[in-house]
Amino acid sequence: MPAALLVPPQLLLISLEVQAQFVSPGAEIPGAVINPAVAAALALQNLPRPSTPPPERGEVVPAQVQRWREEARAHEYGDGLPRDPVRAAELYCRAARYGDAEAQYSLGWMLTNARGIERNDATAAHLFSAAAEQGHLQARNMAARLGTPVGPPPPCLRPPEADPLALVAPAAEPTLPAPPALGAPGPGAVGLPVIPRALLERAPIAVSSYVQMLAPEYRLEPALVLAVMAAESNFDPAAVSAKNAQGLMQLIPDTARRFGVRNLLDPAQNIRGGMAYLRWLLAYFEGDLSLALAAYNAGEGAVERYLGVPPFAETRNYVLKILISLGGRRVHGFDAGVTPPSVRLAAMREFASAATGVRR
Repeated sequence: MPAALLVPPQLLLISLEVQAQFVSPGAEIPGAVINPAVAAALALQNLPRPSTPPPERGEVVPAQVQRWREEARAHEYGDGLPRDPVRAAELYCRAARYGDAEAQYSLGWMLTNARGIERNDATAAHLFSAAAEQGHLQARNMAARLGTPVGPPPPCLRPPEADPLALVAPAAEPTLPAPPALGAPGPGAVGLPVIPRALLERAPIAVSSYVQMLAPEYRLEPALVLAVMAAESNFDPAAVSAKNAQGLMQLIPDTARRFGVRNLLDPAQNIRGGMAYLRWLLAYFEGDLSLALAAYNAGEGAVERYLGVPPFAETRNYVLKILISLGGRRVHGFDAGVTPPSVRLAAMREFASAATGVRR
């Protein structure tokens, strides 16, 4: 009789129905030998690729923001509208706050060349830097000329006051319940929220089963993991982005090494690595989902530089999409023992409070 594999006890919760999908018809299944973790691994290794491609990366600008930018350009050049540099700057600023890289560059250009408005190289440096980080080539050249921005982001790079990403998240609980004991029921037994039906319908059964087994080990709500996976890869185990982010959780090689992932395209390793990173980010930002999700997309360094969700269109849309899929939740429990919080966290909260008038 072959020996059972040695696996963490949290892997021993997958159903016999899932096991049966990967056993040859008519084969005898000795109950003492079959290890549910083997079935879970097999199920993940045989994942189908989705019929729709992974989400597009890069700037995605809503139509209204694009209209503001186009109206601003018309006022800047007097093209079909009266030439009005002040109005142009106001409209560019409005679009820039929503992460529009072209508006950020155009307003920076007006400021550094005093095109009908007062010259301000300090603010322009911030604007060029934000656009450059989104891949705007001309902004990269200007950012190199003006150097590293100094001080906090200017108003035109802060989220609009009415925007949900501008709000200060309420305090999160420092921990979630401990993982279930061996043989215990699933997440419902430890008080984790129900996974939205839309997420369950999109996720392959093998993926949702695996996530529900493993998420409590990482002190994560399964719904959060599935929502991130949907936004990152659309559940495509072979997805590879232009920035070489790979697999279901779209980990880049540096992040994979940081969290012990050896094979990025192995679904089980990829999911574990993504959950480990989410757990770390939630501890680093003390349960603030907006900050943790923004960091997952753009890196924790970008979140710290901009004292909040970076003014990148892709990142803003990414965070909003996931928050909406989670029913508007903005906080998540966290394990304070994973890592000390960001040294910039107090400054982020103060910055957000000053911008919105809302204090914790």
